[in-house]
Amino acid sequence: MNAMPEVVRRLEDVEQIERTPWQDVIRATSTYEVLRTACERWPERVALRLLLNGSPSAPTRDVRYAELLEGIHRAANTLHRLGVTPGVPVAILLPNLIESHLALWGAEAAGIASPINSMLESSYIARICEETGAKVVIALGPTTEGSIWEKAVEVADRLPRVETILQVDPTAAMGRRTGSGNHIPRGKMPSRLGVQVLDFHDALTESDSTRLISGRRFAPTEPCAYFHTGGTTGYPKVAVHSHLNEAVMAWVLQRIDDRRNVMLAGLPLFHVNGAMVTGLGALHSGSEIVLLTAGGYRTPGLLDAFWEIANRFGATTFSAVPTILAALLSRPLPADGIPTLRHVLCGAAPLPSQVAHEFEKLTGIRIHEGYGLTEGSCVSTVNPPQAAPKAGTVGIRIPYQELKLFKLGAEARPAELAEAGTTGVIGIRGPNVFPGYLREADNRGIWIEGGWFNTGDLGRLDADGSLTLCGRAKDLIIRGGHNIDPSMIEDTIAAHPEVAMVAAVGQPDTHAGELPVAFAVLRPGAKACTEALMEYARERIPERAAVPVRIEIMPALPLTAVGKVSKPDLRLRAIEHVIQAALAEHGMSDTHVKARLCPERGTVADISGPVVSRQVAMALVARYPVIPAWQEQ
Repeated sequence: MNAMPEVVRRLEDVEQIERTPWQDVIRATSTYEVLRTACERWPERVALRLLLNGSPSAPTRDVRYAELLEGIHRAANTLHRLGVTPGVPVAILLPNLIESHLALWGAEAAGIASPINSMLESSYIARICEETGAKVVIALGPTTEGSIWEKAVEVADRLPRVETILQVDPTAAMGRRTGSGNHIPRGKMPSRLGVQVLDFHDALTESDSTRLISGRRFAPTEPCAYFHTGGTTGYPKVAVHSHLNEAVMAWVLQRIDDRRNVMLAGLPLFHVNGAMVTGLGALHSGSEIVLLTAGGYRTPGLLDAFWEIANRFGATTFSAVPTILAALLSRPLPADGIPTLRHVLCGAAPLPSQVAHEFEKLTGIRIHEGYGLTEGSCVSTVNPPQAAPKAGTVGIRIPYQELKLFKLGAEARPAELAEAGTTGVIGIRGPNVFPGYLREADNRGIWIEGGWFNTGDLGRLDADGSLTLCGRAKDLIIRGGHNIDPSMIEDTIAAHPEVAMVAAVGQPDTHAGELPVAFAVLRPGAKACTEALMEYARERIPERAAVPVRIEIMPALPLTAVGKVSKPDLRLRAIEHVIQAALAEHGMSDTHVKARLCPERGTVADISGPVVSRQVAMALVARYPVIPAWQEQ
């Protein structure tokens, strides 16, 4: 019998590993066990290093593995004293701090962690907290840069279930607080009676650091975390992760790359990439995580200093989204390059081939693209770091997770597999795949017969098992019943020497349903005009129907909190353009439209203008796939 491969390099390694059931291989089946094992194995290694600002010479705050375990114990025991038991959620509203890791893993050890994007509107945050039933909120105290604390207070005032807010003092988080004990929380306090506000650091100091006082025994299927989805098409859905889901993902990430890394972390911890790839998975392998400031990649000046920072810490890898990699192309490398850098990981959105080519030309390092989603606990396919990446693909499936392609519309039963070599809907199944969304209504139609999760993404498999992404089913541009893959448009225009980034979406059309339009960002100093880009697209896009009817040059593309291009925002912009043009064509240039997404109603077009135009304008807008709403001036 062949021995199990120590590291995954090809699909054959995955298949060899799977000859042994995962139950006989993966020993730690809770996140607490994963972390305790790592911390006890490498107590003196640096686990976390927080860069305090975006300067390459900025001071750091360092935590060893032994100290990390002590902090997790203190956080879990503090939460246990506050009534957090298995099944009780803790909302976490924090940027990337040492405390964020203590809160995340401590909450999973005591109850359920619910990390939330603090950049969401307070109404969205409250909706998530209400849905999860959060009893405790951990939030950053008042700062001059943001409003996290005010949002936390508003949530506590609105939701009777919230009993406690643990305030993370920004001064303490930066390692600058003096004195010990009895620190009074600062800023606005909740007006609702029954809400206590405690200092996070003081509360942890009073808790046991050596063990879990709850004596909890973890069941692998127990929920450990609630991760919300992006919320770009309505209120975010809340995905449930079990301890097994995340423990398996940590094991997989270590099996994909078994080397100790110095990993730069700039993605937020409320996102599974930040929490798993540059979090639990890195800690499982004894790596050093360098938190690139509290704000991550969004910190002003950080990208300008990125290569110097990488050299300072001897970075071996980092994880980023395509927009970050594209931005780094304009930052020159140090004279001696980045000698320690071994590979770069990329996910969250398709990587333009031109960006991949130019990045390799600049750095000499190839990008290892992967594919994953919150519902799969982060990674579902990857170009293994210890093998040459296959250009244009997102790699092979991970061990113990099956992946199949189903015919479009395969949610109908029985499920039909796509024919070999053709595009199909990606379905995944395995111990890393979540049990479902928290709200039962969100689970309708997400499962394909046989326990397969319907990702909604489209892909094509090569003979060697490598997956090529072909877009999302909902991102397809449907022109007169014909499906157009937006990546065909994006890849072509992105190859223009003066284009930095591009995104294509469908613009509503009363005749064809949708017409392709593109939005482009030029490189610094570029002077290309719309007409030049249109001519370039007409000459090179292989499918005539895919040639965009319009290209708009923008200073920047709208992005989600993790740096992905926000196509819903671009669709709204396209809707506004086509309706505004239609109004002008009918002599109503003084009537204006603003499109928005309403979670309860869908896409709404707010119309304002002279009252005499109301009836005609409303009838005209009703021809498009929006809900018209007249706004009195």
